[in-house]
Amino acid sequence: MNQYLRVAFLPDTFHDVNGVALTSRQLEAFARRKQIPFLSVHCGDSVSLEHDGPVRIMQLKRGPLSFGLDANLDCDPFLMRYYWRVKRQIQEFGADVIHVTGPGDMGLLGWKLARGLKIPMAMSWHTSLHEYAGLRLERLLSLAPTCLRSSAAHLAEDWSLKFLTFFYRQSRVVLAPNNELVSQLRELTHRPTFLMQRGVDTRLFSPAHRTRTSPVFRIGFVGRLTPEKNVRFLADLGNALIQAGRNDFEFTIIGEGNEQEWLKANVPNARLTGVLRGNDLSRAYADMDLFVFPSTTDTFGNVILEALASGVPAIVTSQGGPKFLVQSGVTGYVAADFPSFIRCAKGILFDLDLHRTMCENARHYACSLSWDSVFEKVFNAYKHCRNSPGAPGLQPEKVSGPSRLSA
Repeated sequence: MNQYLRVAFLPDTFHDVNGVALTSRQLEAFARRKQIPFLSVHCGDSVSLEHDGPVRIMQLKRGPLSFGLDANLDCDPFLMRYYWRVKRQIQEFGADVIHVTGPGDMGLLGWKLARGLKIPMAMSWHTSLHEYAGLRLERLLSLAPTCLRSSAAHLAEDWSLKFLTFFYRQSRVVLAPNNELVSQLRELTHRPTFLMQRGVDTRLFSPAHRTRTSPVFRIGFVGRLTPEKNVRFLADLGNALIQAGRNDFEFTIIGEGNEQEWLKANVPNARLTGVLRGNDLSRAYADMDLFVFPSTTDTFGNVILEALASGVPAIVTSQGGPKFLVQSGVTGYVAADFPSFIRCAKGILFDLDLHRTMCENARHYACSLSWDSVFEKVFNAYKHCRNSPGAPGLQPEKVSGPSRLSA
């Protein structure tokens, strides 16, 4: 137990349905399994403090003026009212490191506490928020002229990235979900940057949960039904399959978001389930034959691993983190563009032997991953955070202009 530092962890999302929340819950669970002293501070339905062995769980409640940043992410502009209460807990706990997951309400509270208590801070990058800002503004201005819409989106992305750069430079170390982002963030922030991947529960997600016997080929998607996930491409994919003479397929679309009604009206042979959890989600994955994920902005993609663990090959784009999770031609395909994405899907549908082999390969690959191996590396990064020079709240170095950062 002495090899692990005492960490105060303040994630922006914990109980919600998204990759950051899942990773946050798994990190707390890892501390429980290993009996590591760990302070988890997150928002929930009530204000409470619990002890589970060496793990302390402090829950805060967002106020009535909270607003939604996303389908499963809220922000309380007055969360700083808990500053003194959380400060006492961190002092009593004796934290060596404070870890935040982004510049949301909890992240800003953690940043303020790290400065006040002079505790080194680690920050993990989970979502390319600057890209979301650009995409959403472009969608909001859909009736504006193309040049104005494009310029406004580009400006929103650049200024959002400038803010994110400033925020992440306040840390001692940065954690990122894929090697591409590790390199980019190290250059952008001038901070030591380490890999923080994600694992998968291969018992919860397994081909053993499959119950479907229908011969209809089922294509699945799991995630937020929002523009940055490129979910409207599912309609293009379905129509392309019909044009190729295949009508014996169906879509299972799992999630919620503002594209939900459009998808109901436009994706052929589609069933939208809303959000699924637990065994219902396990069965839904296992009952799929192919998983498709057309997002170009995701930094990792937990849903990819969950599909692979369920014995379901996946097709992803060549942009963002998901491309690192799929062995193209072995466990699915990494498509260079959307026409290639459609060709890959057709190839799997028309070649049942290839599909069967990919299903076996997908499961075998997923079984090589574990949450414990991921978090052992994260705790090693915490040691670097404590031992590296500098103090929380360092002012960022001047930059000549906004940098670009891909997913």
